[in-house]
Amino acid sequence: MSQKPRRTARWLLPAVAGVASVVVAAGVGELAAAVLASASSPFAVVGSMMIDLAPPWAKDAAIALFGTDDKAALLVGIALVLLVIAAVAGVLEARRPPWGQVVIWAIGAVGVLAAVTRANASMLAFAPSALAAIAGVITLRLLVRRLPAAATAPNPGPGPGTDPDPGSTTRADATGTTTPAATAFDRRRFLGWAGGAAAIGVLAAVGGYAMQAGSRAVTAVRDAITLPKPTAAASVPQGAELGIDGLSPVVTPNAQFYRIDTALAVPAVEPADWSLRIHGDVEQEVTLTWDELLALPLEESVTTLACVSNEVGGGLIGNAVWLGYPIRELLARAVPGSDADMVLSRSIDGFTASTPLEVLQDDRNAILAVGMNGEPLPSEHGFPVRMVVPGLYGYVSATKWVTELEVTRFDAASAYWTDRGWSEHGPIKLSSRIDVPRSGQGVSAGQVVVAGVAWHQHVGIEAVDVQVDDGGWQPATLATAISDDTWVQWRFDWDAEPGSHVLRVRATGADGEVQTSKEQGVVPDGATGLHERTVSVS
Repeated sequence: MSQKPRRTARWLLPAVAGVASVVVAAGVGELAAAVLASASSPFAVVGSMMIDLAPPWAKDAAIALFGTDDKAALLVGIALVLLVIAAVAGVLEARRPPWGQVVIWAIGAVGVLAAVTRANASMLAFAPSALAAIAGVITLRLLVRRLPAAATAPNPGPGPGTDPDPGSTTRADATGTTTPAATAFDRRRFLGWAGGAAAIGVLAAVGGYAMQAGSRAVTAVRDAITLPKPTAAASVPQGAELGIDGLSPVVTPNAQFYRIDTALAVPAVEPADWSLRIHGDVEQEVTLTWDELLALPLEESVTTLACVSNEVGGGLIGNAVWLGYPIRELLARAVPGSDADMVLSRSIDGFTASTPLEVLQDDRNAILAVGMNGEPLPSEHGFPVRMVVPGLYGYVSATKWVTELEVTRFDAASAYWTDRGWSEHGPIKLSSRIDVPRSGQGVSAGQVVVAGVAWHQHVGIEAVDVQVDDGGWQPATLATAISDDTWVQWRFDWDAEPGSHVLRVRATGADGEVQTSKEQGVVPDGATGLHERTVSVS
């Protein structure tokens, strides 16, 4: 008798039992979340806990590797690790019961802990993970009972009615003779049970997703909203767009705008339930509802936002037309104390950001935004309300789904990312990028257009220069800037000669600062260095 069937029965089939059990558990958890606590999906809460606990270097590595797909990569990683653990649980339950059940109970306990410790956890936040664990344990016990005999017990030695080959997966028929056909039938029957259980789990997960009425209802509300006309409309000068193929548009479409945040599952916030509370070191607490916010004189402004995790030449930056109300006006109502120097903003999902108070009180267009590029904020970009603050990286200013502004001090409170080693203030650094030609792109000798964008929010760009190989710096032509708070496009007409060439770009700010060539990583306050691209000319 071949060794392969014996090994299959002893290890692979129990592993299948474990995987099928965890698939059932996951499906039940998602279905229970849809019915009982939509914000407590086991995958979402465990993933969010992993995001919170991960060291800064791990987050930086994930963003560097996957960019805006970092959350999808995390979910896939969780699923793969879970399947491995599930397979181990199945083998343990078959060989050393009840240790397989203990493993699944432990997974459920992690989910419960993650759910009940999330911000704004509901009273039933524990239920989806708890029910998932119960379903997983019951399924595991049932499937292990249906394993072929050789998969659940030590191999018998030679004896009456047994195969003389130790570990044989054959079993005795009615006459006491072992029959491989009987064992093959047992395997097929077990695989049928396991496949059926996994199918139930998948259907439950699909059903849970379909029943996520909360997010669909919020989407429907968002689609039905007609934003008020701005009392001050923003305009994009005709000369702001150079119209060069491959060059980033001066206004980034919503669908292309980068998304980096700590929310694994996008919060579903009903505008009717939203409110903002301004409190802390203030003379008068202020509470603002959605209707009250829309009734205020809203203004349009164009602002470029950037993520502190953006590498030199990276794409974690975008420019949009925002509609909102100045935060300084709301702070004026509250009257901050004379000792206050920071505003701690808080999202509905518990994320916090520490913004210098003076930045929110000066003349820049720091706003509570409700609109983005002519429509209500997309859910993933903070619907119904977010902060937009020119000149600061998003980690200290661009709080999405914002619900609180606490006036305080830097020495009295800290925020999500500053607790993890990032700088407190986070001003965006002067930088520039080459968009075309692409790195490694082949071009023909002669006139070649080199183009890109440069930015120094709330300061502005005075000049952009391009260097070919190690030659001198040559001036590029700037497009018309929308404002000092936005990036600006540039172009350089290059007389390209055959060979491989390195193109570099640097910007000069309106204050005379020249972009540094010193290379620094994104931690603790943003990357520096000059962006370059290698181009082959034929």
